[in-house]
Amino acid sequence: MYLGLDLGTSGLRGILVDDTGSVAGSAESNITTSSPKPGWSEQSPLDWVEACKDVAGQLRTAHGTAFSALRGIGLSGHMHGATLLDAEDNVLRPCILWNDTRASKEAQRLDQLPGMRSSSGNIVFPGFTAPKLEWVRANESDLFAKIAKVLLPKDYLRLWLTGDYVSDMSDSAGTSWLDVGARRWSEIALEQGHMSIKQMPRLVEGSEPGGELRPELQREWGVSEPVVVAGGAGDNAAAACGIGSISDGAGFLSLGTSGVLLVSRDEYAPAPETAVHCFCHSVPDRWIQMGVILSATNSLNWLSRNLGQPVGDLVASLPDDLDGPSEITFLPYLSGERTPHNDSAIRGAFLGVDISSGTADLTRAVMEGVAFAMRDCLEALKKTGTKPTTLMAVGGGARSLYWLKKLATVLNTPLTLPQGSEFGAAIGAARLAICAVNDADPDTVMMAPKIDRVIEPREDLVDAFESEYQRYRQYYSALAPFVKR
Repeated sequence: MYLGLDLGTSGLRGILVDDTGSVAGSAESNITTSSPKPGWSEQSPLDWVEACKDVAGQLRTAHGTAFSALRGIGLSGHMHGATLLDAEDNVLRPCILWNDTRASKEAQRLDQLPGMRSSSGNIVFPGFTAPKLEWVRANESDLFAKIAKVLLPKDYLRLWLTGDYVSDMSDSAGTSWLDVGARRWSEIALEQGHMSIKQMPRLVEGSEPGGELRPELQREWGVSEPVVVAGGAGDNAAAACGIGSISDGAGFLSLGTSGVLLVSRDEYAPAPETAVHCFCHSVPDRWIQMGVILSATNSLNWLSRNLGQPVGDLVASLPDDLDGPSEITFLPYLSGERTPHNDSAIRGAFLGVDISSGTADLTRAVMEGVAFAMRDCLEALKKTGTKPTTLMAVGGGARSLYWLKKLATVLNTPLTLPQGSEFGAAIGAARLAICAVNDADPDTVMMAPKIDRVIEPREDLVDAFESEYQRYRQYYSALAPFVKR
């Protein structure tokens, strides 16, 4: 049996699978995020450990015989988080998360330094790891002096599981310290960020072994044989493994807390000027390109919280079939934006709200605004030469057929829905564990699922949404000069 652990922003999910990838059981445990100041987003790494204990306990209780046959663990996690440890592995401060925007000035400064973009292949975004360490250096200098190791969130969990400092290429690509083309730490980028290689974990490919479960945990969990912990992956690369997107041109659209449009590539093709992310894939000699927006389903969650109505009720207020564009425009920049603007200060807005506007109108506008933001990502990818002909739709937002119809029409690209429900990052992590334990070829393990349904663009509405999208694009340029920075 193999365990895929996906450390998400809101909780840890574990999925237990067998050699064929069939799911034997799953469990989840919630994790709390704190926002002590505007723009800040933090978690306690110790909460991740407690969540892992909880998930393992649930699986042992519900699936004891299967769990005792555990041979491999794969790890996936939210990227870019800065987990800072001293020489005794004590956590020095709460982890600064991917959606934290406090380091915008540090990111801008780093991005302008020689060698940063050329080695990392990316803009230095405020949410990346390197600028967070520069913020700590400037604002918590005594703490900065104590840093012995910097680990990404899933790799702190690995440290607890194995006792080893290890990370994989895909997750490390989001630090700004990795030479993404060469797949090794960049001495130039580390030096520019006042860090050193000795503070970095050892690197492995995601499908390779990245440690072994500690004997005391093996005994506590009732596992009879040694357990390999795979290198694992950042959450989006793991999700790509979960749906079989590892061959050139294969891609997906993910509607989660953030929104991601990802395409796999057989070659390294950076284009930082487009604000497209170019990262290592979690399997050797392959890369991924991603357009990322920071608030996808999170925009709907925000609306739900402020209207005092459950998300399900908001979605139920919409018609079954797609009609024309909304009269209201929503800009989903609730936490700033990455692709294509790289603007941590920009904020969201409703435009065109009328006295007659109601709940359904606002809900429809939010979904449409997210769809237009994903179109921005598609246009940025096209500038790099990447033009997906179809995209698989995954994530919580993909449960809304209305939203998918709107997205397919705005993108003018068919969206496919996989059969079944288990194709997320946890499954991808479990597949990486299968590769690591058995030295298996990822192409034979990361198989694409059967397609349940294809959502085609509404040809009769493509032009109307195209016209509205062009208007949407102008709002950013019009409003950005007035944002407090």
